[in-house]
Formats: sequence, structure tokens, C-alpha cells
Amino acid sequence: MAKKTSLRDFQAYLAGRLTTAAQGRGASSWLGMRVGEENWLIDLSDSGEIVQALKLTPVPLTRPWFAGIANIRGSLHAVADFSVFCGGAPTPRNNNTRLLLVGSKHGSNAALLVTRMLGLKNPEDFSAEPADPAAPAWGAVRYADGQGDIWRKLSVRDLLADNDFMNIGV
Repeated sequence: MAKKTSLRDFQAYLAGRLTTAAQGRGASSWLGMRVGEENWLIDLSDSGEIVQALKLTPVPLTRPWFAGIANIRGSLHAVADFSVFCGGAPTPRNNNTRLLLVGSKHGSNAALLVTRMLGLKNPEDFSAEPADPAAPAWGAVRYADGQGDIWRKLSVRDLLADNDFMNIGV
């Protein structure tokens, strides 16, 4: 069962984190997400807005992993089913499914359809694992958490530079 936190304690925690970050003393944070059967990490600075998975407009003659186009407050975003792109099963659409807008920092309206978000993760809670030599550059870095679970680290810059990711046409 999840630990309950009062709103006052949560606000104090957030205020402390913001103060630490403003003073430049804070360690970087990661955002955890579940993609199919795998856990992934992304630098918080590379992640964009997280939104409920909306109704997507399908686009004909695109690759199977291209989920469609989402209109998010008047901006169109190209949505990739990240699980399918990584070779997994299609992401089920339910209340946990989210769109992670990843491209805005890099000048692209790209979004990833993910199974669910797993919250903020402290890099100090992870230990480096050997890189996966068979994985592309954007997903080769791996970490283990305290329970021994393996997490892949997503490099958004490398993903957006990947020709396969940017070429959605069949």
C-alpha cells in the first residue's frame, strides 16, 4: 500500500526541492515510466509535459508504431507507441496510459505513448549496469535499482536524431 502524505508535507517537500534546485545544489532527477514490460528513465530536463492519452487521429501509410496525431491545446504532436517502436506489444489504452511530450526542448512536436508514469527517481538510488550492445544509442544505457530491477535510460536527443524514429512512412 502506498504511503500517504499530507498536502502540507508534500508542499514543504516541493518547496525544499525548488529551493535546492534554485541554489544549484540539487542533483538531477529522472522521471520513471513503464513502457510495455520495461522500466525506462528519462532526464527530467528532457521530459516535457505529461498528458492523459487523448483520442489520436490515425495517419494512413505510416509504420505500425506510429500511433497518430494528437491535438494538445492547439498544437499537433506526432505520437509514437514507444512499446511497439522498441519491439514490444501495443500499449493498452486505459486510465494509466499517458502521452509524454518529449520533443519541444529540441524543436520537435513528438510525443511518446507509454503504459504509465512511475514518478520522479533519484539517480543516487541507481547503479550503472553494462550498456546493452544490441540496443540503439538512444536506449543502450542501463541502470539497476535497489531491488535489482533493470531500467533503460532514454536519450531524447539521440531518439530524435534516429532516422528510424523520424521516418514514419511505410
